[in-house]
Amino acid sequence: MARRGNILLIDDEEALCAAAEKILTKEGYRVNTVHTAAAGLAQFRADVPDLLITDLRLPDGDGIEVLRQAKELQPTVEVIVITGYGTVAKAVEAMRLGAYDFIAKPLDRAALVKACSRAVEKQRLAAENRRLREELQQQRTEDALIGNSPALVSIKKLIRQIAPTDVAVLIQGDSGTGKEVAADMIHALSPRRNAPLVKISCAAIPETLLESELFGYERGAFTGAAGPKPGKLELADGGTLFLDEIAEMSPPLQAKLLRVLQDGRFQRLGSTRDIQIDVRIISATHVDIPKAIEAGKFRSDLYFRLNVVQILLPSLRQRPEDVPVLADFFLKKFAAKMQKPVRTIAPAALDQLLAHSWPGNVRELENAIQRAIAVAAGDTIESFHFAVPPAATATTGPSITIPIGTPLAEANDRLIAETLRLCAGDKEKAARMLGISSRTLYRRAAK
Repeated sequence: MARRGNILLIDDEEALCAAAEKILTKEGYRVNTVHTAAAGLAQFRADVPDLLITDLRLPDGDGIEVLRQAKELQPTVEVIVITGYGTVAKAVEAMRLGAYDFIAKPLDRAALVKACSRAVEKQRLAAENRRLREELQQQRTEDALIGNSPALVSIKKLIRQIAPTDVAVLIQGDSGTGKEVAADMIHALSPRRNAPLVKISCAAIPETLLESELFGYERGAFTGAAGPKPGKLELADGGTLFLDEIAEMSPPLQAKLLRVLQDGRFQRLGSTRDIQIDVRIISATHVDIPKAIEAGKFRSDLYFRLNVVQILLPSLRQRPEDVPVLADFFLKKFAAKMQKPVRTIAPAALDQLLAHSWPGNVRELENAIQRAIAVAAGDTIESFHFAVPPAATATTGPSITIPIGTPLAEANDRLIAETLRLCAGDKEKAARMLGISSRTLYRRAAK
């Protein structure tokens, strides 16, 4: 018979323990029995069971206290309490504290087996649920950096390798390349995923306030400090601190941060009490820090502390094969958000995106798609929906002259007619030249 789970039974009646162990062992459980609260909690700490069964009256303590401590040690453990005459009220209290069920003495075999089976099954389903949620979250996290280019695939692999460690990470890349997304991914794939990820932008906060935001302060530390406030370092204890645009931090503040990284301790402004913290540091910048070190703007010792692992995010122009993938992702995202029927991007419009250099990187592309969806009237994004420059076309060739003041509908009709004539009636080719979809061309040509 396959092992169904581990059970810890705490009861001072040896005969009851022997009988219960015999019944449950035959059902496929591994059973440990102890007779005191102290022994039970010691065994619980040494080997956390799938199910804890405890009497409410024990020689050296209270079953309620055993339940409370067990739940503190392992919140997901299921607990069944055994009640005797006069302890029903205690059993109700135990249920309020998180006990799964209670069984009355003398033990009934069928009731014991049924209660244990249901409790262990609930525990198994909850564990499976947690596992599936974590797998889904991990998949979503890994999909956050969108693209299949070799450069991005390599970066995702590196992130998966370093995330389970506690090493400091420096993320470098142009503005809009996804440095914060990479930091999110590292944290979400790390053992610290359930602890805080605290972010602070060293460029967005004035230098005079950055120190107090980072280290916190006590009442009276400076004018306006009406009460104590924890800083970002303190709030990130046990988790991850993301220092965005780290190169914008002033040298005096860099020195204070270096001491924190060396000792794991700091003091709030206006305090003499050391605060011990356990924090993983992820930093990011678009600045070439070695050049900043040469210019005397960044400390080399701090750089070596932060740069244990470096991730260099490529610009979007360096991975053009990811533009269609990103465009499709943003198309689906914003079409759903705006509740618009936009489903596709016309080939000529996609060519326009591929021809653009994207100085603002992924953020610029995201904004371009969002704007296009906002102004699009049909189900297709056309070239004229984008504010980015059109794809380069030949500068010589047939042309037509349209007088100023010609009604727009008439100008469109003439342009379509002349383009169709140039393409010998090939509507697909004409649509590509005009930067519109074939469907749009057919509709306009039919008028």
